[in-house]
Amino acid sequence: MDINLLKQLIKMVEKSEITEFSVQEGDLKVKISKNTNNSFVQTFSSPQQASPVSTSSQSFSAPALTVEVASDKKQDANLVEVKSPIVGTFYAAPAPDADPYVRVGDSISQGTVLCIVEAMKLMNEIESEYNGVIEKILVENATPVEYNQPLFLIRKS
Repeated sequence: MDINLLKQLIKMVEKSEITEFSVQEGDLKVKISKNTNNSFVQTFSSPQQASPVSTSSQSFSAPALTVEVASDKKQDANLVEVKSPIVGTFYAAPAPDADPYVRVGDSISQGTVLCIVEAMKLMNEIESEYNGVIEKILVENATPVEYNQPLFLIRKS
């Protein structure tokens, strides 16, 4: 989910009469609720780590933001993440007018180019380390990515 969309949702909740809002997109669940005690609470939960961060302020009232990734204990062992090895910009295709390297449902083999991550004007091809099928593309084209950010879900064959 895009961070700008989260910011817009928070502003909408702040300005409206609603006190709680939640939405789920795939494994990502976002819950926004207004606090009544003039504090800002931000909690991020994921299967790998769960660390609440809380700060208090008397000068403003902000809604609480909870981002949870549903932790499915029965996660498929054949489903693997391909993560970005560098910070940069994700490109799904070699050129703006070209077809993407891969699409959801495509069969791939080890060494197949999945995308490009541009860093400091260098185009770095990200290749698959697995044979399998593209289950999900986790990043939108031409968006910034962080080091170790999941880019693809691949079902190994």
